[in-house]
Amino acid sequence: MASASGERGAPGTTWRNWAGDQSCAPFERLRPRNRDELTAAVAAAAAAGRKVGVAGSGHSFTEAALTAGTMLDVGALSGVIDADRSSCLVKIGAGTVLAELNEELSRLGLAMENLGDIDCQTLAGAISTGTHGTGAKLGNISSQIAGMELVLGDGSIRELNEDGDLLRAARVGIGALGAIASVTLRCVPAFTLHRVDTRRPRDEVLASFQESADANEHFELFTFPYADSALVLERNRTDRSPQPRGKVAAYLNDVVLENWALGALSAAGKAFPRANPALSRFAAAVASGSVATDRSDRIFANERRVRFTEMEYGVPREHGPEAAQRVIDWVRANRYPVFFPIEMRVTAGDDALLSPSHERDTAYIAVHQYRGMEWRPYFEAVESIMNEYGGRPHWGKRHFQSAATLPALYPRWADFLAARDELDPSRVFANEYAERVLGP
Repeated sequence: MASASGERGAPGTTWRNWAGDQSCAPFERLRPRNRDELTAAVAAAAAAGRKVGVAGSGHSFTEAALTAGTMLDVGALSGVIDADRSSCLVKIGAGTVLAELNEELSRLGLAMENLGDIDCQTLAGAISTGTHGTGAKLGNISSQIAGMELVLGDGSIRELNEDGDLLRAARVGIGALGAIASVTLRCVPAFTLHRVDTRRPRDEVLASFQESADANEHFELFTFPYADSALVLERNRTDRSPQPRGKVAAYLNDVVLENWALGALSAAGKAFPRANPALSRFAAAVASGSVATDRSDRIFANERRVRFTEMEYGVPREHGPEAAQRVIDWVRANRYPVFFPIEMRVTAGDDALLSPSHERDTAYIAVHQYRGMEWRPYFEAVESIMNEYGGRPHWGKRHFQSAATLPALYPRWADFLAARDELDPSRVFANEYAERVLGP
C-alpha cells in the first residue's frame, strides 16, 4: 500500500465552509494526489484511531464535513477518467468541480441532464447531500449515477454498481459511508436550453404551479415574502444555436445586478431590519424578465457571491404551493426580518435510500437568510410547517432533525443503516452530525 502522502495542511488550522458559519480544527488536513494516496490516508488515519472527514467545496450549510481527526480534500482526484460516447457513461474523479466537469463534458459532446443553479460544488459533495436542479421528469444529480468507487475505513476500495442497495445508499450517503474516489455518470448528448424569466403575480403562479411544472422541462420560481410577485424561470430544450452573452453583459447581469445589488440590499436589511419589507418589495419590482439561449450548463448555473445560510425541504409535490404560502404567511404575520427570496423547484422521485425525493415526486422549498442575521426562529418555523407534510430535509442545508425523527420519513431507513454497518462498521467516517442524524 502507498504511504499516506500528498499535500499536507498545517495541523490544527481552521477549516470553514463557504458561508463561514461552520468550522473545525482537524488534527491534520491532507490532499491526496491520486487514488492510492487516498486509500493510504484513510488507512493510516483509521490505524491511528482518528475519524475521517471529506471536504468538498464547503458549500454545505450543515456540519457534515466537520472533523477533529483527518480531513481529506479530494480536489486533486479530478477530471474525466474514462468516457464512452456511445453509451454516454463517463467515469469522473470525485473531487471534480461541477463547473470544470461541464467544460470537459462539452468537449466530449456530452452534458449532464440536469444541474442546480450553483456549479462550484465538487461532484462527490453534490451527490452525497442530494443536490438537485429542477424538472418534473428529472431526478436529482445522484440519480444520474451508474457506479462508484468508495474507499472504506480500512483503506480498501469497494466498487458499487446498480444491481444492489449499497449504491442506492451511497448515492446520497452524507459522507457517512466512505470516501468517494470516482463516480460513473449517465450523461446525455450535449444540448441547448432556451430560458425565459418573467415576473408574474404570485397568487397566479402558485395556483398554476403544477401545470407549469409539467409544461416545462425545467421550472422554478423565486418570490420575496413581503412582495406579491414571483420571478418565474422556464427552461426548455431548443434546436437553436447557443448565443452566449458577451463578457460585459455577463458581468453586468451576474456580478453587478445579481450579486452586487443583492449584497447591498441584504446589507441594508441587516443594518435596518424594519426596512426588509420595503427592500423586498423594491427588489421584486425591479426583477426584470430576460431571455437567453445557450449551452445547457451555462443556462442552469449562476454565480453566487453573496454569502447566506439556507434551509431546504422537499415535500410531496401536490403540497408544495400550500406549504410555500404558509411560510410567506408566517413571515408576514411575525414581521420577521428576512430579505432573501423563497425558491421553489420540483424533481421526480428516485430510489436512493436517503434521497429527499425517495419514491415520490417532490416540490422543494428553500429559505435563506443573509449571513450574520438571526435565522434560527425563521428556520424552526419553516421546519415545523414542512413537518406537517412529511417534509424531508436537504442533507446539505440546515435542519433540526435527528435519528429520533428521521426514520419515519424514509421507508428504507433501516436498509441505509444496514449499508452503513456493512461499509463502515468501525464508524471511521462518523462525526457529530452523522451521530445526530443517523445514530451512533
